[in-house]
Amino acid sequence: MAKRDYYEVLGISKSASADEIKKAYRKLSKQFHPDINKDAGADAKFKEISEAYETLSDESKRAQYDQYGHVDPNQGFGGGGGGYSSQGFGGFEDIFDTFFGGGGSARQDPNAPRQGSDLQYTMRLKFKEAIFGKEAEIEIPREEACDTCDGSGAKPGTHPEKCSHCDGKGAVNVEQNTPFGRIVNKRTCQYCHGTGKEIKEKCDTCHGSGRVTKKKKIKLKVPAGVDDGQQMRVAGEGEGGVNGGPNGDLYVVFSVTRDEFFEREGNDIYVEVPITFVQAALGDEIDVPTVHGKIRLKIPAGTQTGTTFRLRNKGVPHLRGNGTGDQHVVVKIIVPKKLDEKQKEILRDFATTTGDKVDENSEGFFDKMRRAFKG
Repeated sequence: MAKRDYYEVLGISKSASADEIKKAYRKLSKQFHPDINKDAGADAKFKEISEAYETLSDESKRAQYDQYGHVDPNQGFGGGGGGYSSQGFGGFEDIFDTFFGGGGSARQDPNAPRQGSDLQYTMRLKFKEAIFGKEAEIEIPREEACDTCDGSGAKPGTHPEKCSHCDGKGAVNVEQNTPFGRIVNKRTCQYCHGTGKEIKEKCDTCHGSGRVTKKKKIKLKVPAGVDDGQQMRVAGEGEGGVNGGPNGDLYVVFSVTRDEFFEREGNDIYVEVPITFVQAALGDEIDVPTVHGKIRLKIPAGTQTGTTFRLRNKGVPHLRGNGTGDQHVVVKIIVPKKLDEKQKEILRDFATTTGDKVDENSEGFFDKMRRAFKG
């Protein structure tokens, strides 16, 4: 199958700037990353996006692609800068930067803005709160830039200095002789821990980290119809960004308690309602509770136990506001456990008039059961 145009893959124009390319890549990589998107084809889509970004994010590769397209004029490892290029891992580094708030790009530029980490909060809801929604205020602990030092980590009146060991790069080259020759490895600077900065006088509030944990109160509007295990994204309410980067997001996961009477399946609600033998035989009207209030239900004469009645639009509102589910009422005929002699006599007379015999000599239900067990 022919490859798609790289600009089309990222959804950008051929005149897109480097920042526009990176922004498009980050958006798509979040959407189709296999760890997040479990849909069929997401993995292949993610590889296609990464391949497009690897080419278009490199000026020389982009220029070559603009001239020749997917065809490599060098047909091999020559001419394009050699067989190995660290740029080949550029997309991989950006994945770490996108999903884990740091990584390869941060190691190249320790002062680059980074998005704060995402947070998760579990909110417990009562059965009806999940059905009708609610407004609530929650309090979450999250890391933010220190107000005392404005996130620099340095004591007020002082400033961080460029690390003299790594020259502010956050990493140092370590040479090692091997049987295959001399290998140069890039490692995180142990003096500045990859920040590229040295703090001579640390802030008394954050002790040089530039970050403090604060409790933040957030008002939430829980939509009607949420179910147990579903989550809601609150943009920008995660941990604060680093070096001026944007905040992460907050994901609120709902934990819904069970109800002792109602049982939910999707947007429908099921209940069991007891009725007497007389109500089932003669018919009646009964009051049935629903989450929307009490409703009158007509029981036809001759109703059998286990019969289900459907109450339209008495279930759960659809989460996206398009209609309401139904309530299903299952009737259970309750047989009295204690009868006085008069009541027993009435039932015997009833059995006689209807031809229902229950004595041992009758050719009734129990005789058929005995024959069934005897084979």
